[in-house]
Amino acid sequence: MKIELRRDFAWSLVVPTSMGVRITPAKGQPVHCSDTFTMHATSAETNVASISSYLGLPVKVLTTFVKDSPIARFIKDNLAGRHMVYEGVEVEQGGPWGYRHQFNIADSGYGSRGPRVQNDRAGEVGRTLNVKDFDLQRLFGKEGVQILHLSGLIAALSPETSNFCLELARAAKKHGTRISFDLNYRATFWKNREKELSATFREIAGLSDILVGNEEDFQLALGIEGPEEGGKDLASKIDSFKEMITRVRKAFPDASVFATTLRQVISTNEHLWGAIMLEGEKWHVVEPREIHVLDRIGGGDGFVGGLLYAILKGWEPDKWIQFGWATGALATTVVTDYGQPADEEQVWSIWKGNARVKR
Repeated sequence: MKIELRRDFAWSLVVPTSMGVRITPAKGQPVHCSDTFTMHATSAETNVASISSYLGLPVKVLTTFVKDSPIARFIKDNLAGRHMVYEGVEVEQGGPWGYRHQFNIADSGYGSRGPRVQNDRAGEVGRTLNVKDFDLQRLFGKEGVQILHLSGLIAALSPETSNFCLELARAAKKHGTRISFDLNYRATFWKNREKELSATFREIAGLSDILVGNEEDFQLALGIEGPEEGGKDLASKIDSFKEMITRVRKAFPDASVFATTLRQVISTNEHLWGAIMLEGEKWHVVEPREIHVLDRIGGGDGFVGGLLYAILKGWEPDKWIQFGWATGALATTVVTDYGQPADEEQVWSIWKGNARVKR
């Protein structure tokens, strides 16, 4: 089974997002012990899109910026360097207590010390994302989009962004664009908005062709019964994860691809990494395999990015999950939150376990 994609398109992939920056201590040190940090532009949705953009597919980012902000300029230059086109309005800062781009303050952890992440999102300009600031008829009707990728982070960020994601999904469906939805449930985003967001997420999921999430995402965002408790190792839990995904498919029968990653943390720098995908009636499983981790943030996004790239390339479904597994593993080997594949060969070498020198 293959997902039929539009052939008249300017954009292979479009992602709405709220851009921010991440500051990370040098040499894997904790934040509270450090006085030297590296800053990267980041967002979960552009983490996903980076796989396609680095491998040559046309990608557009829908976002919003703080006008005249040096951080906004930093982000724009970063997106351009990642071969992405961006579109979005410029919002006046409104003084020192006004709008700004989010800050993620995170260390990578090391060995027995796990990573710690603090999100500083006060005044986040991305919460103002509004459908009236974008011409959806031009985007989906005139330009054309093959896949729209939505994230639960943006869908839950504010009432405006919830409506924005809904309208994007409705417009995409109208114009024959395929929809990918990574649920990305965050309890702090849902607080006091549970009824509203549950309805929003279920509608987007009902319009989607590709649904991605972990057990918590499916349970708390969509109300699907989670997997039964199994043994401690991931391999023993695969059947219960399959049962959960089967329940998701029954609830959302119009979707044709369902996927989840499997991760067991041995130490900060050693994980077991696997994945499950249901495509049509066929299961595809990557049994958990050992990977070495420099920084785990963005691994799940890398998986989704590789999965979508493989679908966009029109490959056979068994390669979708393999490429996604490998691009997820790739993302954990770099200090940015996003994988930057040199070419497809590099990704397939990761899948094959070939880390020999290429000259």
